[in-house]
Amino acid sequence: MNALCKTIAQIMFYQIICELNGEIYNLKYNFVYMPKTTCNLSDCFLCQHCMIEWRSLIGLNKETRIVKKGKPIFIEGDDVEGIYFVYLGWVKIHKQWTHPKELIVRFAGPGDIIGHRGLGEKRNYPVSATALEDTIVCFVTEEFLESCLRVNPGLTYRLMQFYAAELQKAERRMRDLAHMEVKGRLASALLDMNAKFGTNREGYISMAASRQDIASYAGTTYETLFKLFNELKHDKLISTSGKFIKIKNEVKLHQLLTMK
Repeated sequence: MNALCKTIAQIMFYQIICELNGEIYNLKYNFVYMPKTTCNLSDCFLCQHCMIEWRSLIGLNKETRIVKKGKPIFIEGDDVEGIYFVYLGWVKIHKQWTHPKELIVRFAGPGDIIGHRGLGEKRNYPVSATALEDTIVCFVTEEFLESCLRVNPGLTYRLMQFYAAELQKAERRMRDLAHMEVKGRLASALLDMNAKFGTNREGYISMAASRQDIASYAGTTYETLFKLFNELKHDKLISTSGKFIKIKNEVKLHQLLTMK
């Protein structure tokens, strides 16, 4: 009971502090909406592909949200509010697979779009989005996005290209999950993460994803992942330092993609 009272008191205190700073605290998703904080109106997908004259209107209609590590941006099944553009940080897009397992569909980072799968006839998000680290996202309503598309043909064209590319990636993922051996799927996941996150000075993948997240991305179990990691390290294809992973032989990892 004392612990519950302490938690409630902390939340109330945090809400007061947010209000004093002109911020709004969302209790459901645990993010802070900061109307006084603005991005540079140039880096995200929306700003990059709209007319320069339109950016000031984007600044007036967007919301900047700070999402803490491990907290959801939206949850599978929720009513669609709009679309999100990642400004800073990394996000995993995931779907419930078989309880309690999940399948990570993709990773999103600075400049990427999330929440677009919820736009259409069905008014619910078909996937969830969770921050892998403290993340800043810009949010716009579906109504404002529609206005942007009507006025900015360049944005409409690039969004069409984005959807086409996403469809191709989704089809490849489904094919790999159905036909590729687990070791090949893991190799593919590591190569994708290496390309997406980039590497640090020591050559390790910059984002230290948990082993469970890597397993969910490769479509396997934690136990199988642990066994295959040991095999890849023994064969000197990868090395690890804590949660960080380094690809030591990219050519041989690519060869695993075609093994049957």
